Amino acid sequence: MTTERAGATTAPRSHIVAAFAAVYVIWGSTYLAIRYAVETIPPFLMGGTRFLIAGMILYAWSRRRGAAPTRAQWRAAAVTGILLLVGGNGAVIWSEQHVASGLVALIVAIVPLWMVTLDWLRPGGMRPGRAVFVGLALGLVGLALLIGPDAVGSRGSSGIDVRAALVPVFGALLWAFGSIFSRYAPRPASSPMATGMQMLAGGAAFLIVSVIAGEPGDFSFAAVTTPSLIGYLYLLTFGSLLGFTAYIYLLGATTPAKAATYAYVNPVVAVILGWAVAGEPFTPRMLVAAAIILGAVAMITLANAKRATQAPAQATQAERGGRRVTAA
Repeated sequence: MTTERAGATTAPRSHIVAAFAAVYVIWGSTYLAIRYAVETIPPFLMGGTRFLIAGMILYAWSRRRGAAPTRAQWRAAAVTGILLLVGGNGAVIWSEQHVASGLVALIVAIVPLWMVTLDWLRPGGMRPGRAVFVGLALGLVGLALLIGPDAVGSRGSSGIDVRAALVPVFGALLWAFGSIFSRYAPRPASSPMATGMQMLAGGAAFLIVSVIAGEPGDFSFAAVTTPSLIGYLYLLTFGSLLGFTAYIYLLGATTPAKAATYAYVNPVVAVILGWAVAGEPFTPRMLVAAAIILGAVAMITLANAKRATQAPAQATQAERGGRRVTAA
C-alpha cells in the first residue's frame, strides 16, 4: 500500500472518524456474521459466492474508471487471492462451525506475529528489533493460554475444540504469507481493481474447493434460515464492499500505522458481539489471553511503525554524509 499522501493533511476529520468507525465495527462484526451464515450455508460455497459477487462489482467499477490489469498482475492476484481468501479467510469460515466467533477473532489477531517472522525469513529480510521479539514471545504466550496448554485430545479442559482452533492459526500464517507476497508482487495502481481481481480469483478457487467437498450437492436454498441469509448479505455488502472502501480511504487519509490499528480492535469487537448477541462464552482466561495477544500485536505494530519512520531519516543522513565525503 501507499504511505502518507497529500490527502492525509486535508481529509475532513469527520470523514476519518466515520471511516475508522466503519473499519473497527464492521470488520469486527464479520466474525459474528460468519457464525450465523455457516449455520445453514456450506462454508466454502458461502465464501466463494460472496467473494465472486463482491469481486465482480469492484472489478467492473474499476474498469469503468479506466483501470486495465496486465497478465502478470492477474497471475499475482490469483496467488494472493488464494492465499488470503481461501487460505486465510477459508480457515476462519470453516473453524467457526466448531469454535466461537470471538475466540477465532482472537486467534486471527496473531497475523502480525506471522508477518514479522516471514518478512524476516524472506531473502533480504530485515531482522526485527528487540521490542518486536518481546511482542512475538508475548503473542505466543497469549495464544498458548487461549488454546492450551491443558489441551488433551481434541478438546482441552476449557472445552475448546483444539484441533478446530488450530486451523485459523495456520490460516493466519497463509494470510500473512499472502500479504507479504502481495507487497512485492506486480499489481494495478488502483487498489479497488487489485482487490477485485483477488476476490475473483479467490472466489473461483473457493468454489472449486466447495465442489471437491461435495457442498453443492448437499445444499438446499430452501433450508437456509433467515439469520444465515442476513449474515451472508451483511458479509457481502458491509464486510466486502463498505468495510474495504473505508479501509482504502484511511490508507490515503492517514498513516498506514494508524489504519492498521484495526488488527487489535476487531477482536475486541468480535468478542463483545459474540458474547452479547450469540451468548458465546467469555471467561477470565479468555480475557487475560486477549490482553496479552492484543498487547503483543500493539507492541509489534508500534515498533514497526517507529522503525519505518526512522529508516528514511537515517538514509537521508547517510546520503548527506556521503556527499560531504565526496565533496571533501
